[in-house]
Amino acid sequence: MAVVPGFRAFLSLGRSVILQQTFGLNAVHLIACPPRRLCTLTTKSDETKPPVNTENESLLENLNLMGVDVKMARLRQPGVLRKAFTNEQGLAKFLQSKGASRKVIAGIISRYPRAITRTISHLEQRWQLWKNIFTSDKEIVSILDRSPESFFRSSDNGNLEKNIAFLTTLGLNSKDLHRLLATAPRTFSNSLELNMQMVECLEDICAELGGKDPEQFAKAVISRNLYIFIRSTKRIKTNIDILRALLNLNDSELLRLLQGHGAELLDLSNEYLKNNIINLQQKMVSLGCQTPDMKKLIISYPMVLYIGQATLSSKLDCLLKGGITMKQVLQTPRVLDYSTQNITGRLEELQKVGYDFEKNGIGILDSSRKRFVAKMEKLAALSDN
Repeated sequence: MAVVPGFRAFLSLGRSVILQQTFGLNAVHLIACPPRRLCTLTTKSDETKPPVNTENESLLENLNLMGVDVKMARLRQPGVLRKAFTNEQGLAKFLQSKGASRKVIAGIISRYPRAITRTISHLEQRWQLWKNIFTSDKEIVSILDRSPESFFRSSDNGNLEKNIAFLTTLGLNSKDLHRLLATAPRTFSNSLELNMQMVECLEDICAELGGKDPEQFAKAVISRNLYIFIRSTKRIKTNIDILRALLNLNDSELLRLLQGHGAELLDLSNEYLKNNIINLQQKMVSLGCQTPDMKKLIISYPMVLYIGQATLSSKLDCLLKGGITMKQVLQTPRVLDYSTQNITGRLEELQKVGYDFEKNGIGILDSSRKRFVAKMEKLAALSDN
């Protein structure tokens, strides 16, 4: 019987070597952390299984050793920690082979624990599908680090392949697919049917508004609003109704708005869009503007509705205080892109050199930092002369 403890010690030493090779742990790490295996397996020789509601203690120790935030993982997907079979070691080695660091791997598992349930064959197949869109493993690792759910949320590689094929048939090129997968990766985790419903919804909207090319309309909206597929068709339809009613838009006006930057407004929550339109109207009325002025502002610069009430009010007050008129704001609405602090700083610099906004307009406020500095240097030189 004396051979049993010796055999266990041998196994323990073997696991230590695996950890050291996989994560680059030195002797100090191995002394501080008792050797554990990184791949939790259930074999036929197991005499008992953990109770259904009991966490797998061996798995918890493995994850701790890998640097995983177990507390976060427990909050995200507690069921994973009760599984008798997981593939944390395989996942770690796979991601390391793609260039992921130990820290990145730990972060991925912490935020999306279900990742450790994927098999190597599944990971290889899914990675290859992503490589059809991205040019390097580094890009994919970067997205996984930012949004692990995008890669691991769905286990259906066939659905992913079908979604890529479907989106390609819409006229989206590899660049469009790259932007979609990088910005709104959940699009590819949706069922094919769900994505098809959104496209059909957009085509129906185009037809209802008198559009002549529903397919081109759908492509235009998708290209402008990369988050469209992770929103509900109900939200999209309600937002269109809100825009039509509160802005008093006819079909052709609404169609033009949605095919342009107005497509991004469909991403907003219904209440946020509605409240921002009402608040903007009230603010503009208080400044002596009419309803047509608000309509003109939103059509020419839809992104104004992304700006919160307090922030927008602060920007407008700042411009008016600096000698800018609402008529000028309506002519150059992109000036509202800049922060109140930025606007204030530029106004102060321009006032020092006696800049005449009535004569020269406010285009200088809507310029890059580099161009603004160059313009100020010229103005300063003229004022010195």
